[in-house]
Amino acid sequence: MADQKAPASTEAHLSEEEYRLLWETSTDAVVILDHESTIRYANPAVADVFGYRPEEMIGENISLVQPERLREPHRKGLARYLATGEKKLNWRAVEAAGLHRAGHEFPIEIAFSHLSHEKGDLFAAFIRDISNRKQAEEALRVGRVRMDLVLEGADVGLWNSPLPLGQLELEWDARVKRHFWLDPEAEVTLDVFFERMHSDDRDRVRGEIEAALSGGTSYETEYRTVSPDTGAEKWVRAIGRVFCDDAGNQIGFDGITIDVTSQKIAEVEREALLASERAARTEAERVSRTKDEFLATLSHELRTPLNAIVGWSQLLGSDGKPSPEDLAEGLKVIERNARVQAQLIEDLLDMSRIISGKVRLNVQPVDLSDVIDAAVASVAPAAAAKGIRIQKVVEPLAGPVMGDPARLQQIVWNLLSNAIKFTPKEGRVQVVLKLVNSHLEIVVSDTGTGLKPEFLPHVFERFRQADATTTRRYGGLGLGLAIVKHLSEMHGGDVRAASPGENQGATFSVHLPLAIAHQHEAHSPEQREHPRTPRGHPKECPPALDGAHILAVDDERDSRALVKRILEECDAIVTVASSAEEGLAALRLQKTDVIVSDIGMPGTDGYQFIRAVRKLGEDEGGKVPAIALTAFARSEDRQRAMLAGFDMHIAKPVEPAELIAVVARLTRRV
Repeated sequence: MADQKAPASTEAHLSEEEYRLLWETSTDAVVILDHESTIRYANPAVADVFGYRPEEMIGENISLVQPERLREPHRKGLARYLATGEKKLNWRAVEAAGLHRAGHEFPIEIAFSHLSHEKGDLFAAFIRDISNRKQAEEALRVGRVRMDLVLEGADVGLWNSPLPLGQLELEWDARVKRHFWLDPEAEVTLDVFFERMHSDDRDRVRGEIEAALSGGTSYETEYRTVSPDTGAEKWVRAIGRVFCDDAGNQIGFDGITIDVTSQKIAEVEREALLASERAARTEAERVSRTKDEFLATLSHELRTPLNAIVGWSQLLGSDGKPSPEDLAEGLKVIERNARVQAQLIEDLLDMSRIISGKVRLNVQPVDLSDVIDAAVASVAPAAAAKGIRIQKVVEPLAGPVMGDPARLQQIVWNLLSNAIKFTPKEGRVQVVLKLVNSHLEIVVSDTGTGLKPEFLPHVFERFRQADATTTRRYGGLGLGLAIVKHLSEMHGGDVRAASPGENQGATFSVHLPLAIAHQHEAHSPEQREHPRTPRGHPKECPPALDGAHILAVDDERDSRALVKRILEECDAIVTVASSAEEGLAALRLQKTDVIVSDIGMPGTDGYQFIRAVRKLGEDEGGKVPAIALTAFARSEDRQRAMLAGFDMHIAKPVEPAELIAVVARLTRRV
């Protein structure tokens, strides 16, 4: 029997040796357990895995290398397996935890296999230390989490498109779907991709994708996506790349999308800011050029009449006695050019008042037909000199309005003067007053040079002229129409310009609302400016000036002489003083009815002079009415003069009629 059993024992021994050879060379730990989990065999690799030598483990329970929490589950699991009677335990790798000799746990992967053996049930456990793999997996997981945080923070989405492109579902993460206004669970196809894209971008993007696929390259583009519910838009930047296998076959088209809406908005705002800055710089350069042109024009316009005044003054004052004809002609030239210069200065002062908001209206009932008559009369000589016919049409229903008669006349006068200036000889100027719906319209039209279409929007801008070159045919400062615009608006209306084009005439229409006819006077007397007096020397002198004692104080000899000459022609008795000190001395020595004093004087100015006068007693002349006759003609200058103690304020150059009228009104003689 012994001989019969030997072959069987030899066969088993050889089989066990073959297994042992495999186990001895394995890098994984291999232990053989009996049905009580006692270790019957351990290969050399257990030392690397658990820290025990094989001989230290043999005879020990497997719990030696098991964490305590796993020992009972292992025992119960083995018992259930043995109770089934099935000895078909397959190779199954599961993750568990091992206990190292040093006392720390570490992750393992373990697989069991049932072994049939003559000594009873044996089990082979194949154990692998997976610490490195777990560390790598954890590092990968952390990396993915961090990458996802970065992508979420940057709002970057990942997409993949299987190739060839068709109706296959595209792989988009939640961020890409958000960029396309889709729910996270929505299915995505190529049709959905283009449906959510702005219609203006579809053809372009389709071409860019086809070019990338045909060339096997990457692509980068920007497009807009549109919400189907609200129509809101997002700007998306897409970057993609075609991937190929080793054989060169295209296997995928992957990439990212980035929401760049905020960047686009910032770009638009930056472009708008740059455009605004460029426009502001261009406007500043234009204003600078306009200022330079205006200063050159102002110098020219002021020097031109001054040249005639100085030239004729020198001719008439030369050693040779001028003929009566030369004297008459020279005086006319001097007067005409002095009035031109005075008008230029008045326009500058008006514009200064307008810019500073200090123009005040002397509001009262005004018959616009009278205003037009006065304006036509004032420009009639200029029109007659050029043979221009002025036609006046006044509608009977155009009743009175509430306004400043002087300022309304200034509006009409400026428009008529402008029309006459730009109308050639033998031309025609028409002024019409009519009622149109809820407005009164004053329309001034001419047959003159007209306006270029490109200049029409700028015609009412101050200092702007259609021709500001040195070769221009027409003079002026470019202020008249700007003054018309501001005065019209102050009266509650506006002014408009129209012209068919060059050499086809121009039409200016002043619109005044009818409601202005029902307004009450809005300004107190102390706010009103002294109304302008018609120019020209009076033919009759007021009786109040006959024998009146006038004190004229001015440091300029010519100004003193002019005041003395004007008032003495009306039989007034005029005493002159060249300084404030002389004026105070004269006032104490002689009874005075009216003081006429300049403001700008060396040493003691007119303000200080009148304050000193008002400190005198009544017997010394402290209550004498006083007129400020000065070149300081701003509204604030007038107010300052009144506060200092003057009763009236007259701006230089003075009209003789105006000076006589004001002095006569202040004379308190009985």
